[in-house]
This record gives sequence, C-alpha cells and structure tokens, in this order.
Amino acid sequence: MNTSAPSPIYQALGLATQALFLSNPNPRVGCVIASASGVVLGQGFTQKAGGPHAEVMALRDAQAQGHDVRGATAYVTLEPCSHHGRTGPCCDALIQAGIAKVVASIADPNPQVAGNGFARLRAAGVQVEVGDGAEAARELNIGFFSRMVRKTPWVRMKVAASLDGATALPNGASQWITSAAARADGHAWRARACAVLTGIGTVLDDNPRLDVREVPTPRQPHVVVVDSQLQTPPSAHLFIAGRACYIYCAAPQDVQFEERKRALEAQGAEVIHLPNPQSKVDLAAMLRDLAHKGVNELHVEAGNKLNGSFVREGLVDEMLVYLAPKMLGLGLSMAQFGPLTALDQALALEFKSVEPVGEDVRIVARVRGRDGFGITPTSSHAVDA
Repeated sequence: MNTSAPSPIYQALGLATQALFLSNPNPRVGCVIASASGVVLGQGFTQKAGGPHAEVMALRDAQAQGHDVRGATAYVTLEPCSHHGRTGPCCDALIQAGIAKVVASIADPNPQVAGNGFARLRAAGVQVEVGDGAEAARELNIGFFSRMVRKTPWVRMKVAASLDGATALPNGASQWITSAAARADGHAWRARACAVLTGIGTVLDDNPRLDVREVPTPRQPHVVVVDSQLQTPPSAHLFIAGRACYIYCAAPQDVQFEERKRALEAQGAEVIHLPNPQSKVDLAAMLRDLAHKGVNELHVEAGNKLNGSFVREGLVDEMLVYLAPKMLGLGLSMAQFGPLTALDQALALEFKSVEPVGEDVRIVARVRGRDGFGITPTSSHAVDA
C-alpha cells in the first residue's frame, strides 16, 4: 500500500466537497469503501436531494467495478442514516452488503438519526469507529448542523466594500466596487447556500436576480425577501421559474394587502406574514421558519439597514467580506447599527481566512462563539472493542 496516499477518511472528505453545490438540504457526505489491505473498492458522494446518498453511491461504484465488499471497511464522513426519507436507510444498505466495519467522522445531528445509525450497525455485528475528521466534516456541513442543533440556518452576510469600509457612494452607486473575480467568487458562495436573502430596498433600487450566473451550478438557491410593507413588484427580476421565493412581510392584512399578496403568489412566491411588535418582520422567527423549510446556509446580500438589523439582533454567524484596493471616503457602511458607547460592545469576530481574489481580498470572519455546536467529546475517537 502506498503510505503517501491520504487515509480513506480524508479521501471521503475530499469526495464530500463535490456535493457542495448539489446535495442541499441534505448534508454533504463522502464515502470510500476499502479492503483490509487498503485497496479502494468503491467511492461516492451524496447526490441531489431524493437521489442516492454517499454510501449507496460507493456500493454501486464497487459493484460496477466487480468488487466484493464483504468484510470491507466503509469510511464515511457522517453517520449513516437510519431513517426512511426519500431514500432508504444507508446503515441497512451497508449491513446487507456485508460491510464489516464503518469509520465515520461524526454523528449525524438529525434527531431522526442521532446515534441510531451507529446502534443499528453495531446490533448487526458491524464494528464502528467515530471521530477522525470530525471538525472538517462538521465545517463542511455547518449549515446542516446549525439547522439540526440550533433550529436556525447558518447566517452568512456577504459584503463588497472599499478598503475604508464603504459599500456604496452616498448616492447609492456601488457597481462595481470589487473586481469581476470577486463577483464570481461571491457567486460560488451563493451557489453553496440553500437560500439568498435581500431586503426590499435592494429589490426596488437594483432589481437584482439573485441567482448564480458566474459559476456552474446544478441548482439555484431559493430567494428570500424581507419586505415589511409588501412592496415587491410582481415584475421583479428575482422571480425565476422553478425557484422557490419566500417574501416575509408585516403589513396590515387589509384588502390592498390581499391584492398584492395574490399578485405575488401568481408569480410563484410564498408570502409569509410574520410581524414583530414594531410592525417590522420578525427576523428571528423568520430564521426559524426558514430552517423548517430546509434552509441550511442563508446567504445575506442586503443593504446596510437590513444588515444592521441582523447584527443588532445577534443573528449573524459569519461575515464574507470582499475588500477592494480603493478608498471611497464618505459612503454607506457595511451595517448600520449603534451607536455603541463602549468598545466592549463591538461585535467580536475571528478571522477564518484572508485570501486574495483577483485584485481584491476576501475575508471570512466568524462571530466569536457562534460555531460551538455539533462537536462533543463523546464523538471523538469512540471505538468498539
């Protein structure tokens, strides 16, 4: 065996990344089946929702190559599922195929699984080992873990700004502060999200499509509009056939409201009335509703007022910021909130990555303490005797 080759679980993690744009709302999972001597017999990753999961794809790959997997080890990045959804339980498929051992990175946080897959494997005499690659597997599925554990999506706020933090000139002009390379990279982050969110101000000012155009993608994310007074025009460009559109509003439910609602529903939108006591959209309740609709990662591309509301209410998990090497002076900020009266009131972030993208810089900064879920001491290197 070539000792320089990556271990099968890390090969499986590499496969899982191929489901990044594909598997939503299901988790991104990879699977490698290897013989006792380390020879790879089959491999695969989770397909489009309703299609085969990673384990089944790996079993099919092995069968297509004429390999017998009895007595082999399945390396999988997430606990094999144990419930009947749109597909059958993967743990049963592994048992029926004669797999002798399963090495999984992390337990599935889905309450319908949550250890049941491991239990069924062990009950059938399959050896189970858990823990290798847990952090990487959770990170790849941060939105899925957020939805299952916190019951809300992972909220990632995308901003394009000048080096001095301006996202637009005072007159609102913003196209384009950053380069074409940064815009394409931003579309790749859109593509991995389940839904893209904006506010009514952006819809009225820019009439965006909010779809993925700059990178290949097998699916388009849903679109979400925060529109308190239900002002979205039925002619807006964001209405794209075959794509779910959710419009959250707080307007009085009078005759005019019902007329506007029917016009938007005729364009395929779902209008959700979700007011808070200030007659604005209840953003926290909206996130819970989006989680119920299967949204794992929510990609926010909004104006500084709505961005400020997300920050002020403590709803942001991560910032995706593109900084251009230019200074704009007075202009619109990334997020309008405050004023703060003490420095310790600032939103505390930690850099996850800082990388050049074309002539710009991409910063991924995570709100401190927002990602402390889904990894437990009991999930690390638990091995059957």
